[in-house]
Amino acid sequence: MKTYKLLTPGPLTTTDTVKQEMLFDHCTWDDDYKQITQTIRKELLELAHVSEKDYTTVLLQGSGTFGVESVISSVIPQDGCLLLLSNGAYGERIASMCRYHHIACIHITQDYDRIPDKHKAEEALKKHPEITHIAMIHSETTTGILNDIRSIGELSRKYHKAFIVDAMSSFGGVDIPVSEWHIDFLISSANKCIQGVPGFSFIIAKRSQLLASKGCARSLSLDLYDQWVGMEKDGKWRYTSPTHVVLAFAKALEELKQEGGIPARGARYAHNRDVLIEEFGRLGFLPYVDKAVQGPIITTFLYPDTDFDFAQMYSFIKERGYAIYPGKLTDKDTFRIGTIGEIYEEDILQLTEIMKAYMESRGN
Repeated sequence: MKTYKLLTPGPLTTTDTVKQEMLFDHCTWDDDYKQITQTIRKELLELAHVSEKDYTTVLLQGSGTFGVESVISSVIPQDGCLLLLSNGAYGERIASMCRYHHIACIHITQDYDRIPDKHKAEEALKKHPEITHIAMIHSETTTGILNDIRSIGELSRKYHKAFIVDAMSSFGGVDIPVSEWHIDFLISSANKCIQGVPGFSFIIAKRSQLLASKGCARSLSLDLYDQWVGMEKDGKWRYTSPTHVVLAFAKALEELKQEGGIPARGARYAHNRDVLIEEFGRLGFLPYVDKAVQGPIITTFLYPDTDFDFAQMYSFIKERGYAIYPGKLTDKDTFRIGTIGEIYEEDILQLTEIMKAYMESRGN
């Protein structure tokens, strides 16, 4: 079987040792399996720099979007109101969740190549005292921009609002001191920077806020509080858990520690990004996002000319061992390249040679 590496923001290329963990079949009722769940929950709190006294972790079956929708539909009361700050497709997805669940939402949008404006956010907080929660994306993979969640966290503290952060593609690759930045709910996924495989999301929640959400859920399967109650008792998932994914994730956490934790992994990702932008710049590809706000997770590049054919380029690259992402913008022609997962400088340099060959094949 022909394989290739994923230059994407997750699912991503994992180590063979992480994959091998999935060869073992576990019974969900076994105490040793439930202990693995509890250990994962504890280790995630350590990565977030928070204590078990003040915060807790909830694991939830499904993709990262399931985790985000669980929080949005479970913690905002019927008379609550969300201030949503967005600058990409994943922020807009939260707006869709609010519409589906009939949650009042004040939505402030920003151009996709700029971070949300904290001054506009503060104006909204002053104008709308009915706001109870604030939500935003940290790493908006529509473009690769890394948003300033720290300054919005300060606003949430100042105005006494609960702060929800979608850190799907950043947690584990970018250090986030959750309590220090006044985050009440942080959502991420098994198949992102911790380098596990797809199958569950996780929520790092402030205990006081989670307890206050009891009875607020608008969905049975996505009820965050109920999911937590059973898990907190003995590590048992409320419904069928993705056992193989859990085992792989436990191994991925172990390998994150071996690499040197988030600082070391984040440095590798950032180096991959820097090499990518420099080398692709020499080939005539310009990044869409300004360097000052470009995150280390994924980079969006503009097409070099109007005749550029993404599908043709994608096939050319995939045949040579790598897969990349199409663009997600509607007003500009772009493509995206991820720099996370089991990817190193040599992969970026190899990709550059492949792209150089492709450009030469089309007469550039």
